[in-house]
Amino acid sequence: MIEYNESEFLIETEVPESELIISRTDLNGLITYANETFCHISGYEEEELLGKPHNIVRHPDMPSLVFAELWKTLEEKKQWRGVVKNLRKDKGFYWIKAIVSGVYKNGKLIEYKSLRTPVNYETKLKYQRLYDTMRSESNENIRKIIYQ
Repeated sequence: MIEYNESEFLIETEVPESELIISRTDLNGLITYANETFCHISGYEEEELLGKPHNIVRHPDMPSLVFAELWKTLEEKKQWRGVVKNLRKDKGFYWIKAIVSGVYKNGKLIEYKSLRTPVNYETKLKYQRLYDTMRSESNENIRKIIYQ
């Protein structure tokens, strides 16, 4: 079981409606590009992100099945779209709609790119409930908040 005792874990950062979060990774999932918005929203400096696995922002509320589906879709040379809850450096979180695809040169996969945009409150609530159910059904850790 993973414990997050920081109060920031419950604090959401809203992605502004006018912003687009962009990143690229190599074929091993290591970040090769992070735009200023990605850095700002995630709470990391660019140099803290470059060369790190993209799952540095993976929130523990995200079911592993979602990422299995993402990789299966990418292996089929298709574009994956989904709603993701990400973890900030300060342990807060932010929700985004992601479009992830392979980048090809002369028919050969050379990297991955991800474009992310904000989602509305209703969508966040819908996906939080869905992901809680998915994690429970697959025996993954579930969120429990305790006040002492």
